[in-house]
Amino acid sequence: MREVVARQVKAGVDIVSDGEMGKIGYATYIKDRLSGFEGDSPRRVPQDLEMFPDYIKMMSASGQTPKIKRPRCVGPIEVKNRAPLERDIEHFKKAIAAAKPVDAFMPAASPGVISVFQPNEFYKSEDDYLERLSEVMREEYETIVKAGFVLQLDCPDLAMGRHILAKGQPDDAFVRRAEVQIEALNHALRNVPANMARLHLCWGNYEGPHICDIPLGKIIRTVLKAKPQVISFEASNPRHAHEWAVFKEVKLPDDKVLMPGVIDSLTNFIEHPDYVAERICRFADVVGRERVLAGSDCGFGTFVGFGKVFPEFCYMKLKAMAEGAEIASKRLWNRR
Repeated sequence: MREVVARQVKAGVDIVSDGEMGKIGYATYIKDRLSGFEGDSPRRVPQDLEMFPDYIKMMSASGQTPKIKRPRCVGPIEVKNRAPLERDIEHFKKAIAAAKPVDAFMPAASPGVISVFQPNEFYKSEDDYLERLSEVMREEYETIVKAGFVLQLDCPDLAMGRHILAKGQPDDAFVRRAEVQIEALNHALRNVPANMARLHLCWGNYEGPHICDIPLGKIIRTVLKAKPQVISFEASNPRHAHEWAVFKEVKLPDDKVLMPGVIDSLTNFIEHPDYVAERICRFADVVGRERVLAGSDCGFGTFVGFGKVFPEFCYMKLKAMAEGAEIASKRLWNRR
């Protein structure tokens, strides 16, 4: 953690993360902190990949599919072990003290992403399951914020969930379920100030056709009901890079800030800083320059040992992001 924080700062990143170095995966880590989760469950294949079974075989043969267990909920959920979170916080504080970034954030799984990707086999209904997750995860969220970090809620359930669990359903049905997941998230965040939280939205950090992705325009109004002030989302992904224009039609609430992904997390191309600046300016020209933060599409590795981008290139991408943000800031300042 000390190394990844130092390298982010060296690359020019202002708001660093802990790299989730203490976790097996961005959502499956909860099995080490909460009771009620055991065993494994079948992989829920995205709808766009199901359409091309030969592609799945090719991906698997080349090691492009994560080989980890996906636990199921088989009993009552309680906090069983606070030590992993306390350890991560302690290590992060030491790394920050050494590297001295401007600010820092720590990710955590949202109630919705846990419920979508870890099947319920214990609670009477999905609503009961989601409600319990909301209450139990509240402690982790509040602990992160009390430690002085911005809390990032990882919420791929609000986009990727459409082509994972809602296959064959109309978009409206998926959006109605997303509303319930947002309500559960807001309940869990009731003691967390909005300006200390961000929400990360994505359509799945995997290389594939993504032709079944739900458009941003169909979910953004629901996403904007979430309490976190900052909304992080994929904007370099070729299926969604054009969706900056959505904010010409959907008014951004006065208390919200956008953090579009201006570098992608799936290819080894290093973005040119000028193109990064262009991506930033597209959003700033629509919502205002003070309401845009530059971010990455997603994490460069979502599970231990599983990532498409060569590690050294990750930091080169982050450097390009920082340089592009500086260029964009100058451009936008001159347009005043």
